[in-house]
Amino acid sequence: MEPPDAQAETRGAPQLLVLALLLGAHPGAQAEVKVSVPPLVEVMRGEPVTLDCTPLGVHDNFMLEWFLTYRSGTRHRLASAELHGSEIQATVHSSQGRSPPYELDSRGRLVLAEAQVGDERDYVCVVSTGTAGTAEATARLQVFAKPEATEVSHNKGMLSVMDESAQEIATCNSRNGNPAPQIMWYRNGQSLKVPMEVNSESYMTSRTVREASGLLSLTSTLYLRLHKADKDALFHCSVHYLLPKGQHGRLDSPPFHLTLHYPTEHVHFWVGSPSTTEGWVREGDSVQLLCRGDGSSNPEYTFYRLQDKQEEMLKTNFDGNLTLERVQRSQSGTYGCRVEDYDAAEDTELSQTLELRVAYLDPLELSNGEDLSLPLGSSVATNCSVQGLPTPALRWTKDSVPLGDGPMLSLSFITFDSAGTYICEASMPTVPLLSRTRTLKLLVEGPPELRPEETQSKAEGSWREGDEVRLVCSARGYPEPKLSWSQLGGSPTEPAPGGQGWVSSSLTLKVTSALSQDRVFCEASNPHGNTRHVFHFGTVAPQASQAGVAVMAVAVSVGLLLLVVAAFYCMRRKGRPGCCRRGEKGAPPPGEPELSHSGSQRPEQTGLLTGGASGGARHGSGGFQDEC
Repeated sequence: MEPPDAQAETRGAPQLLVLALLLGAHPGAQAEVKVSVPPLVEVMRGEPVTLDCTPLGVHDNFMLEWFLTYRSGTRHRLASAELHGSEIQATVHSSQGRSPPYELDSRGRLVLAEAQVGDERDYVCVVSTGTAGTAEATARLQVFAKPEATEVSHNKGMLSVMDESAQEIATCNSRNGNPAPQIMWYRNGQSLKVPMEVNSESYMTSRTVREASGLLSLTSTLYLRLHKADKDALFHCSVHYLLPKGQHGRLDSPPFHLTLHYPTEHVHFWVGSPSTTEGWVREGDSVQLLCRGDGSSNPEYTFYRLQDKQEEMLKTNFDGNLTLERVQRSQSGTYGCRVEDYDAAEDTELSQTLELRVAYLDPLELSNGEDLSLPLGSSVATNCSVQGLPTPALRWTKDSVPLGDGPMLSLSFITFDSAGTYICEASMPTVPLLSRTRTLKLLVEGPPELRPEETQSKAEGSWREGDEVRLVCSARGYPEPKLSWSQLGGSPTEPAPGGQGWVSSSLTLKVTSALSQDRVFCEASNPHGNTRHVFHFGTVAPQASQAGVAVMAVAVSVGLLLLVVAAFYCMRRKGRPGCCRRGEKGAPPPGEPELSHSGSQRPEQTGLLTGGASGGARHGSGGFQDEC
């Protein structure tokens, strides 16, 4: 709306235009003055803006005037500037109540300190140069304002998908923006192409309000006909606004969900507790049956069991759970669940059934019992039987080694190695963790089997007197054999390392020649017989120290023999006991004839030989009675 004095203030403008036209029509006065003004100036609200007006050409004197154009086309003079030589005189005539007021700088440019929405007008710059003529140009000012954060208010009530008309979904608000923004609606991130015309499927309404500040607020309301697929949909609205230089901005609202009411269309019924893929459950487990309808309401669930095509009512509740405690094989059969939803369509199947299979496995039975004693070399066949559902698989093992699949265990030519514990295992591949075992302990009766051992073995004939040896005898059999030794000192019979029915006893002793001759043996015995093993040592060599003593004894014996011979010689030489005294000469006693010496024979030698040869002839056997 123009101010009341707008016409009075602009009366000089037509006169200037008339003068310019007259000058332009005169044949010798062509208008040479031109003005340069930016046609569009864009600025954000609150920022300063300067409108430039530049006369083209060189003029010493001119007048520059700024006019505000109203929507009616009338103009209001805001400011003017005159150039005289090098000086410009600027004058602001009217600011139209604007705060802060308009300003002119030293170059005649119109300055707005803070752009406001009300400043969005056309500003005309008129330049007059006297005889050179008059020129003008218009600058349009556009002020942009970013809207406040987008607000959305959605329908928090229960919305029924059974309603055949579009229902109010939400209202989106954008406040204090300029120019007026645009509101768009989204579902799951996808833009909704919603018309403005009212219809039964979808539409929206929009309302724009100019605030007292001149800014614009926009409100948009969305209407949709809802479907069951919208129960998990995420909605939001978005405000799109313009910025200077062709840029755009976007403000999204918080997303929201709708609360929908929709009837049951499908019923799901399944075994919730651990079960196999084929639906087997183990006997004795607690089984949970779960039933769920896909409707939004919380309906009542009815559980039943079919017996001869008749429904046996089991339980009714609102949580859709049925628990069978410690289920038994007799509870196998067909179970059903029915959803009581009265909003569902007539052709909707609200009941579902399932087949509950209870797997069981009875204890195993052995045809020969758990303990079996057999004689050595015999044969046996044992059957392992079991009752279960589904059909169990049987397997025999011994010491974790598989012996074969099937119920029958056959053993031929039984040895002591056949003794031990056999396990029959029943399992169900289709039902994990359901298995049973039964053990068979086999005892093999027979005479002992003996196994000797020397801890320090040597070749026969390499033993010496005093060598220490440890002898070990191991035996097995049933009943358990007893071990005994031919020498004292044997250890008690005890289980041998490694087990497998072996018992052992040891004997530690020193090797002697007598032991080599007598030999050593161990014997294992039980009620079925006995077995003996003899250890052989061969020839036992004497120790090195004992050979030295024997040599010394021989040397001493020889020495003593020589002394006896020497004494005997002296006695024969002198004829009396004192003849062998040390220091006496060899002169004969009185009356004894001297013996002649001939050749090189010494007297002593002649006397030992003759005396030794004749004495026996003269005196006979008693010839040494008086001799020393």
